[in-house]
Amino acid sequence: MTIRVLVADDQQLVRTGFQMILDAQPDMEVVAAVSDGAEAVAEARRLRPDVCLLDIRMPKLDGIEVTRILAGPGVDNPLRVVIVTTFDLDEYVYGALRSGATGFLLKDSGPTLLIEAVRAAAAGDALVSPSVTVRLLQHLSQPRRAAPPPMNDPLTDRELDVVRLIARGRTNQEVAAELFVSLSTVKTHLGSIFAKLGVRNRVEIAAWAWESGVVS
Repeated sequence: MTIRVLVADDQQLVRTGFQMILDAQPDMEVVAAVSDGAEAVAEARRLRPDVCLLDIRMPKLDGIEVTRILAGPGVDNPLRVVIVTTFDLDEYVYGALRSGATGFLLKDSGPTLLIEAVRAAAAGDALVSPSVTVRLLQHLSQPRRAAPPPMNDPLTDRELDVVRLIARGRTNQEVAAELFVSLSTVKTHLGSIFAKLGVRNRVEIAAWAWESGVVS
């Protein structure tokens, strides 16, 4: 199965570089490479790619707004979006995660992580890499934001164990191994966590964990 990718970045060098890297993979194809957010929305709706790789700063519409349009709450059949960020400048990438992004990537991460990010998003796995996930979420979860309000249906101790591991970038298989439970049990816990937190993906679980102080 070929992973169809849309690349949106206002820098031609970045677009060309990403396209060369992804098209060189036997299981990937860049179906569109666009330079602004409005064109990204139009082409994504027309082509329905498996993964949209979006720069967070673009003309006309920025990556956060494009993400909200393509994958935000209330969107029917949302697309999978990976946000590309320079990290030090783009603290508001947190808004993109809350707008429906299923992953994020540092622009200088290199070809290996770019490929990993696209494959992870296509597979429905939001956490690209512990080194990226933990660093960014830590940066975005400083005390300047108020803690989330208490939940009506709190997480159980075991669900909190799962949340802590997800926030540290563990896969379902790794969570199962560390907690000595089956993979199906992990998936059951995840379903409950999604419902209780009102989130749609693993990035949002991780963001909630850092923001609420469950991990530090």
